[in-house]
Amino acid sequence: MTTTPSKLFALSVRSALIATVLSLPASATDVASPIAAAPTNAARVTFDGNIRNNSLALSPDETTAVVSYSERPDVVVYDLQAGAVRRVLRGYVTPRNIVFAPDGKAFYVSDSSLGTIAKIDTASLQAQAPISAGPGAFGTALSKDGSTLYVNNQASSTVTRFDITTNQARAVITGFAQPRQGVRLSPDGTALYVTNFLGDKITIVDTATDKIIGEITGFKMIRAISVTADGKTLFAANSGSNSIAVVDIARREILSTVPVGKEPYGAALSPDGRFVYVGNLGDNTVSVIDVPTLKVVATITGFNQPRQAIVFTRDGKTAYVLNVDLSVSKVDRATQQIVGTIPASGG
Repeated sequence: MTTTPSKLFALSVRSALIATVLSLPASATDVASPIAAAPTNAARVTFDGNIRNNSLALSPDETTAVVSYSERPDVVVYDLQAGAVRRVLRGYVTPRNIVFAPDGKAFYVSDSSLGTIAKIDTASLQAQAPISAGPGAFGTALSKDGSTLYVNNQASSTVTRFDITTNQARAVITGFAQPRQGVRLSPDGTALYVTNFLGDKITIVDTATDKIIGEITGFKMIRAISVTADGKTLFAANSGSNSIAVVDIARREILSTVPVGKEPYGAALSPDGRFVYVGNLGDNTVSVIDVPTLKVVATITGFNQPRQAIVFTRDGKTAYVLNVDLSVSKVDRATQQIVGTIPASGG
């Protein structure tokens, strides 16, 4: 039997998943301000070519925001109380997604070119032992107790379950088709929802067995997804049809679509589950959907290429939206207006 180059690549990726953890470049914690693209010796991998996304994570105590854009080799840490850049972390190539540990003591940054998940101490901003996830590491989802990390691998079309206490891969789940940024755990943690850009579908994984148990189809250039607190409804951004799909999870079908702005990437549920905020890349706006009526009740202007990166404070009063230049816009949800933007230059 002939082993094709694609099979050899997939085998090398899977081998990397269980290899000894690698070290991030020492420059990953260099300080630099204002922000400027930093040179790196690591090459961008070809499959990254036209796949662009951004990420914004808010610490549990809401004092720190960490942001990235996959076209920039830097990760920016903001002090939200000071309204300024705290530090710029260097040494990345294609940073993809950022998530905080539940206790806020660390955050994780995936890099699809390096094939690693960096673990950064929030207090010191020093890099700890990273997780080797293989070239193509993309979207990430962390369990509520912080013990398990799921990593989408776009290159090998797999999802890997890691034990955070040991940094070891415990399962490599196959059967996906270019899983990228979109991956979400159900509120009760029993199901994992994985977006597949190839085929425009969502794959459902049983987290108890690490097996695929179903899929939802009918999307058009699917991007971000969110799941309601009761686990019954899923919202998905269709950047190819300028709409948000409303999905009945039990029936595994799209019930309706809501027209929004141009090229929607975001689909972020407010803490009370009442509204979905949609970052529209094509017209620099955020659409606000009222969930009970499934109508757009506000369109917020003044952004610069917003994508997936939209987060809320726990009280629901404020939304933070990441711009393409890595500045962060602060939205007052009472007035649905931008009330301030933290500049990426820190000045």
